[in-house]
Amino acid sequence: MGNFTIYPAIDMRGGKCVRLIQGDYNQETIYGDSPFDMAKNFADQGAEWIHMVDLDGAKEGSRINDSYVIKAAKELSAKIQIGGGIRTEEDITHYLENGIERVILGSAAVSNPSFTKDMIRQFGHRIAIGIDAKDGMVATHGWLQTSETKAIELGKALADAGAETFIVTDIATDGMLAGPNIEGVRAMAEATGKDVIASGGISTLADISALTEYHSSGITGVIVGKALYTNRFTVREALEKGRI
Repeated sequence: MGNFTIYPAIDMRGGKCVRLIQGDYNQETIYGDSPFDMAKNFADQGAEWIHMVDLDGAKEGSRINDSYVIKAAKELSAKIQIGGGIRTEEDITHYLENGIERVILGSAAVSNPSFTKDMIRQFGHRIAIGIDAKDGMVATHGWLQTSETKAIELGKALADAGAETFIVTDIATDGMLAGPNIEGVRAMAEATGKDVIASGGISTLADISALTEYHSSGITGVIVGKALYTNRFTVREALEKGRI
C-alpha cells in the first residue's frame, strides 16, 4: 500500500495561486503571485507530490496555466498531478511528455466516458479520475453543473475499465475548513477497490490523522489546500501526520 500521501494543492487562476469557496469563482482569495514559487516552497518542505489545478482551464475547457505546471515538474523533485481543462488526448500527452506524473480527468469522465476509458487503457496508472460529488451526485465543469450520475456508479464503471486512482472531492466541504466527508470517501474506496485520495474540508492535523485510519480500506492520500494557506499547519507538519 505504501505511505499515506499528502498532496498540497495549488489552484491557479490568471497565473496566481487562489482558493475558491465551494468552487465559486466569485468567492476567490489570492494567496500568491507565483504558482511555481508556491510549489517550490511545498517541495522544499518535503512534499513528494503536489496537486495542481488549472481553474481557468476547468472553466474554459482548455489548458491555460500549463506553463507553471511544466516548470514545476521539470525543476522540482516532487511529482506533479494536474487537473483542470484536460479534455483531449493531446492535452494528456502534452503534460505527460513534459514530466508531469499524473493527469486528472474530471468533467471528461462524466461527459465523455468512452474517451475516458480509452485514455485509461492507453496511459494506465498515469490517469487519475477526479470525481466531484454533491449529495452523492457528480458535479462537472468547474462545479457549475450537477449531473444525474451517481458518484459511486461512475467510480465503479471506471474502476472496471482499469482506473487505479480516484480523487474524491465533496463540494459541500471544500474550502470550508469544516472537516472531510470521510464516509463518502470510504464508500468510494470500498465500491471501487482502488486507491482513493480524499479532497475537501481538511482543517486540522487531526483530520489527516482520521483519514490515515482508513489507509487499509483504500484511502491512500489527502489533498490539502486552504488549511495550508490560512496557516492552520504546514506541509512539513502534515507529512509527519501522514507517516503510518
